[in-house]
Amino acid sequence: MAAANSWFSVLTSTGGYLTSHRLFSTSLTSSSFFIPQNQNYKRQVLNKSSSSPPEKVAGKQKFSRRSKNEGPFANADGRSSTSENGRSQSTAIKSFGLQKKGKGVLLDSKDQQVETGSIQDAAFLNAVVKVYCTHTAPDYSLPWQKQRQFTSTGSAFMIGDGKLLTNAHCVEHDTQVKVKKRGDDTKYVAKVLARGVACDLALLSVESKEFWEAAEPLSFGRLPRLQDAVTVVGYPLGGDTISVTKGVVSRIEVTSYANGSSELLGIQIDAAINPGNSGGPAFNDDGDCIGVAFQVYRSDDAENIGYVIPTTVVSHFLEDYERNGKYCGFPCLGVLLQKLENPALRACLKVPSNEGVLVRKVEPTSDISNVVKEGDVIVSFDGVHVGCEGTVPFRSSERIAFRYLISQKFTGDSVELGIIRAGEFMKVQAILKPRVHLVPYHIEDGQPSYLIVAGLVFTPLSEPLIEEEEDSIGLKLLTKARYSLAKFEGEQIVVLSQVLANEVNIGYEDMSNEQVLKLNGTRIKNIHHLAHLVDSSKGKYLVFEFEDNILVVLERKEAMSASASILKDYGIPAERSSDLLGQYVDSTTQQSEATNHGEFGYEGLLWA
Repeated sequence: MAAANSWFSVLTSTGGYLTSHRLFSTSLTSSSFFIPQNQNYKRQVLNKSSSSPPEKVAGKQKFSRRSKNEGPFANADGRSSTSENGRSQSTAIKSFGLQKKGKGVLLDSKDQQVETGSIQDAAFLNAVVKVYCTHTAPDYSLPWQKQRQFTSTGSAFMIGDGKLLTNAHCVEHDTQVKVKKRGDDTKYVAKVLARGVACDLALLSVESKEFWEAAEPLSFGRLPRLQDAVTVVGYPLGGDTISVTKGVVSRIEVTSYANGSSELLGIQIDAAINPGNSGGPAFNDDGDCIGVAFQVYRSDDAENIGYVIPTTVVSHFLEDYERNGKYCGFPCLGVLLQKLENPALRACLKVPSNEGVLVRKVEPTSDISNVVKEGDVIVSFDGVHVGCEGTVPFRSSERIAFRYLISQKFTGDSVELGIIRAGEFMKVQAILKPRVHLVPYHIEDGQPSYLIVAGLVFTPLSEPLIEEEEDSIGLKLLTKARYSLAKFEGEQIVVLSQVLANEVNIGYEDMSNEQVLKLNGTRIKNIHHLAHLVDSSKGKYLVFEFEDNILVVLERKEAMSASASILKDYGIPAERSSDLLGQYVDSTTQQSEATNHGEFGYEGLLWA
């Protein structure tokens, strides 16, 4: 029972793609991983980085931002985005940085040191610490309150400059984070400096000088090769003391990160990774850290498949934080691509050689929409030729997914694309920025927005809300959430989550999870725009138009006067979230009335 209670997440699969606890992956790129929802907390992860010699870090020196011995393409290996079909066995990917706290005490005896090849020095292992986190997640169905708090444990390690590195899912929705060194009985309060959900990495700081006494931060090593020995260190379930497991590198490729629903470079290993290992370092035989343990792959016909975030992804995260003072995220090209393996297809598009990928769709919010059109063929990225399978050269005799090159860039970087349009070759410039999600995977500020009008509870549609309300969300709304694109920055799908029964809303009590399109004839852009329309309304009625031509009409003055009593009856502190109290500023110059049409993905489609 103690072992069962220690699992932080229990995930199963029905095939398709990778997601985590409260997230559905909406990437159109197929993957062999899928994580369905569970009412408890669940997580997974992975990402990328850049190259250059690492700095040995000790005391309070700067932490290394790059891995050593890496050339421009020597950071990662990637696979194509085709899915593995025909898999009927159950599959689960678990992010194992977290384990719920259980009972039991184990003593750490110096007489029983763990021998792990070259990693056998006790001071070296002392850089790995145990993380204790108290989580208080939002309640997306009741957005004015939070769920009951719970605790979990994970791992982290010192990287110098008074900072620790761990997984983002280890400290998600944190209200308190504490860390404890090996062989110490004192827990120190830690502060979360940056959290990169897409790459499942988080940066912590500890202000106590006592914590850093005799500390020896770890140094980052190069990206490993296949069959290189790897040792994973952390604090997984089964005891309170440090644990060491050993294996080899079995694969390096672009991998689905379950926690962030993203695809970044990842290292596959066969060393055991269990709940509580998340955030712990993986070492090579030279004692250098080659990555961060973060998720595993579970299947009836697969064993010992764990994943490590490589130092290339880690260095990108750290450099992003140093450049901007915060984590800005990995950029996106903003195009939907199709492979050009078929010779007839290439001939029809007037592509002379066996290269290039077809642009099937361009995101309206991306900068590339100004220079690239549907039907163009991308044949190069910053001078690197793109193959017909969407891959580029990597290392000496390998190829990696094209999106790996994009993940090497930072937000705001300019790239040069070589394209073929109607048989003519040309070069265009574009600025990279993070993708704008119409339905976000995570709520940045921690608490969802909401607006209550005469008992009608409005909130933006998000993946966590979809997970909580899966059984009551219609297929049409779910399809729109999965496959529609944002037409402008700030656009949201606003839904009527539920109706708090009252005399003023008689007849509407059974409505739930319906998308609201217009108020008094004005199309709604986002939740803040809806609040602005309600506040500025002067007519006798409030006329809400929903999907499928459903109408809700309220007498405006009666609706406004009933709000106070409804809030009191249901114990709700305010009629709207704090982010809707400020003045509404319309950042859009125009908005298309057209409806986004769903784009259904298959194996040949890749989201860049």
